[in-house]
Amino acid sequence: MTTRRDRTRRQPFLLHPLAGACALLIVGLSSAHAQQAHTATEEKDMEQGNKPAVTSIVQDQQAPVATVNVSGIRRGIEAAISIKRNATSIVEAVSAEDIGKLPDTTVAQSISRLSGVTTQRSKVNGKATEVSVRGMSPTFNGSLLNGREQASTSDARSPEFDLFPSELTGSVLVYKTPDASLVGQGLASTIDLRTLRPLDFGKRMLAANARKERIGYGSGSDLGSGHRKTLTYVDQYFGRKLGLSVGLTSFKQDNGGELKFDSWGAATSPIEYNGQTVQAINGFMAETSRRKSERDGASVTLQFRPNDKFRSTADLFYSRGEEATKKTGIEGAIVGGTGIYDPNAVLTDATIENGLVTAGTFSNYKGDVRNHMFSSKDRLLSVGVNNELKVGDWRITNDLSYSKGTKRLSNYETIAGQPGNTPESQLGSITYSGFNGSNFNAVRYVPSLNYADRNVALLTDVAGWGGGPLSPQAGYLSLPTIDDKVQAIRLEAARDLELGPLAGVRVGVNYTKRDKSRLGEEGRLSIRNGDGYASATIPGSAIELAGPTGIPVAAFDPTGTLGTIYDMNRWVDATVLARDWTVGEKVTTAYLMGELAGEVLSVPYTGNIGVQFVDTRQRAAGNQVDLQNCSGNSAATCPSSIKTGGTDYTSVLPSVNLTFDVGNDQVVRLGAGKQISRANLDNLKASMNFGLQSATELDPSLTGFSGNPELKPYEATALDLSYEKYFGKKGYVSVAGFYKKLDNYVINAPRQFDFAPFVSANTPLPTTGAYAGSTVGVLTTPTNTKGGNMRGIELSVNLPFSMLANALDGFGIQAAHSYTDSSVNLPVSGFVNPSNAPVFNGAVSSIGLPGLSKNVTSLRLYYEKNGVQISLAAYKRSSFIGQILDYRSESQFTFIKGETIADAQASYEFQGGMLKGWSVFLQGHNLTNEPFREYTSDPNVITNTVTFGRTYSAGLNYKF
Repeated sequence: MTTRRDRTRRQPFLLHPLAGACALLIVGLSSAHAQQAHTATEEKDMEQGNKPAVTSIVQDQQAPVATVNVSGIRRGIEAAISIKRNATSIVEAVSAEDIGKLPDTTVAQSISRLSGVTTQRSKVNGKATEVSVRGMSPTFNGSLLNGREQASTSDARSPEFDLFPSELTGSVLVYKTPDASLVGQGLASTIDLRTLRPLDFGKRMLAANARKERIGYGSGSDLGSGHRKTLTYVDQYFGRKLGLSVGLTSFKQDNGGELKFDSWGAATSPIEYNGQTVQAINGFMAETSRRKSERDGASVTLQFRPNDKFRSTADLFYSRGEEATKKTGIEGAIVGGTGIYDPNAVLTDATIENGLVTAGTFSNYKGDVRNHMFSSKDRLLSVGVNNELKVGDWRITNDLSYSKGTKRLSNYETIAGQPGNTPESQLGSITYSGFNGSNFNAVRYVPSLNYADRNVALLTDVAGWGGGPLSPQAGYLSLPTIDDKVQAIRLEAARDLELGPLAGVRVGVNYTKRDKSRLGEEGRLSIRNGDGYASATIPGSAIELAGPTGIPVAAFDPTGTLGTIYDMNRWVDATVLARDWTVGEKVTTAYLMGELAGEVLSVPYTGNIGVQFVDTRQRAAGNQVDLQNCSGNSAATCPSSIKTGGTDYTSVLPSVNLTFDVGNDQVVRLGAGKQISRANLDNLKASMNFGLQSATELDPSLTGFSGNPELKPYEATALDLSYEKYFGKKGYVSVAGFYKKLDNYVINAPRQFDFAPFVSANTPLPTTGAYAGSTVGVLTTPTNTKGGNMRGIELSVNLPFSMLANALDGFGIQAAHSYTDSSVNLPVSGFVNPSNAPVFNGAVSSIGLPGLSKNVTSLRLYYEKNGVQISLAAYKRSSFIGQILDYRSESQFTFIKGETIADAQASYEFQGGMLKGWSVFLQGHNLTNEPFREYTSDPNVITNTVTFGRTYSAGLNYKF
């Protein structure tokens, strides 16, 4: 009896106890002289580029990227098929088509071609950065690099995928079912990114790539440009005992211009006209966004395999990036006002149709000229060492890992226009025309003032958002920093058995320590050395068009104006301080898993059965304002203290995976298990804030918001069934169904709370209702509440057309479709906190499962022969609830309109002569020029549009 051991994943390296790794390395070195390095068969396999068969669970045991003897598109397809077919779980995979070349320019974009996998584009840059699997939010994925949990540079647990250049990724695996040895798994899936393994290659290889990009065709603004460079080197030494791979990548982009229009929720407001009340456009925001970004990445892997008793692999991954987005535009209310300096309008010269103002002129328009700069700098370092030693029948593995991510953000907003003390008689007006009740972004808007004139658009407090002349707000500045550190150590012992259906056993323990924080300052900007109505002239002479409206406005870069034009007045109120937090976790995972192999009714099967015991100890800290001694809005007049909390809990997670070989290259897979996903770290914060006088739906009361350090994880029970038909290693078709019972979901829920320890004698209390004179009120906190069910079906086809006719040799298709439904129904109020709320808050009362698109389809047609490669791909997903970042860089839910995105690429590789090894290529992305669109309740009424345009790139590859 044999055990199928193509485990298709890696194990976690850690802290600073590298002593364990070094000890095993020394043992291996000491035995190297007493062992033969490889058998003759193994050497022959290596020379041919094939990987020798080993029954190892360590990193270099996985299905190889470079074992197939074809190249290009088919190489990637066949390698991915091998991983999928030999896995003991239900797995989807994508593999590099060539050394340092995934099928797409981003990792997220590549895996979006897989069945049941979708991506969300960033509202900022239009790139696919977040991955949803089986209709669940990206936060429900476990994300690994070479089998190890990674630090994140966002509020979420999972790393942002744009930190991992696709050129440094050899393959990506998406585990849809859990098994006991898979540490760091998620509720929806576990996504494992893998870098190259040098001993998987049969010879020295070097590949270089350079490309130029033109960005923004069809965006309505000017074009941008970019370039990417990649170098990959793989080599083997000392009779293939030592292997080295090095990957370097660098890119820079200037996006040109992107046009954005925000209709303020596609809302209208009442206004009086000729004695009747009519409805008119409430307001709008239009801007042009210009972004510059760059990223450098490096990946180094060193493998040491002196004999068949010992092997060691060391990995290093590093990524650094910078991004700066300059937004220039105009915003303002048309009917009403947005602040105490913004009076209501008077309507004249109007055209009324069925009570709707289709055209008209509105007085008292105070346009806010926006010049904002959002920038970030991030760093991610990941280091890992994995050693395996064979002792008798046992394989002993230890793995140590360290990952640290840091992101520093700067959100700089400035406002220009007419100062707050400008008389109404001197205020401007705005005229709009062409409105039909829903086409907000197609309306023509014409202001009476020239906002490109620096005598009109002055840097000042335009609307009185700060509360008046005693606290002017001419802008806003936020400087948060996110730090995350993950350290882990793992020990495992495994051996083969012949004990009935038990073909092998493995037992292990993994310890992970994670520390994450979000800290920073924020506050209002005011003009230096001036009173509450002070103003300053916008520097320079630049002019920009405000998005698709074409309204010219004065433009400048506010970077460096703090201390010269502006002073920052730091906010220290409870709401702002509550945004700072630190969270620490210590997670110990012990597992026992048996490898299965046998027959049932003459049908052979393989698989695994096991259980994880996950012990979690979480601690959190946050700010608590001392309201008993708070008399102002500064650190001196409103002191705060650190509040802490936490909890311990243990989860028991059984799982089973069975693969039945029903003959004729057909397999049936069954998977079942218990799964958990810990809540986002910002939900665990210990900070609390409350309003001194607020109101509930029933009675006035003190109301507050807080994190919940005692929050338990999301839990689910999952069942999967899959049928797969393979056609050798060339293609397959599959049908899969799944069912998940979500035992709970985390939302913000209110509960009774006594604020007595946090109030003073001067705190005003309710004077009426059930809570009159009481310090008892309502505290809203993240809470584990009921979940629901979700189910889905997934279809995929991956076939070369040569199976149909020899004349079609070189042609092929990859297609996938998934349908997912869920009974989960969540109140919108459960996602509201004191400083943030979903974009659709107030428009709908309840929502379905965030991240869920009911229908997702992907299609890729390709041709590859005689050095020619052509690929056409399309991706479609239906509307869904996604997450974007607000102006404070905090996550915010919104409805995102369904989209269809098409890509194409073509290349030619020279087959001989002096140019052998060289290839040229062309690529086009977002050929459908699909914009990013939001809505609040009706998918046909778009409230926010960002147009990115098409991107084209051309370049050269060289490989030998």
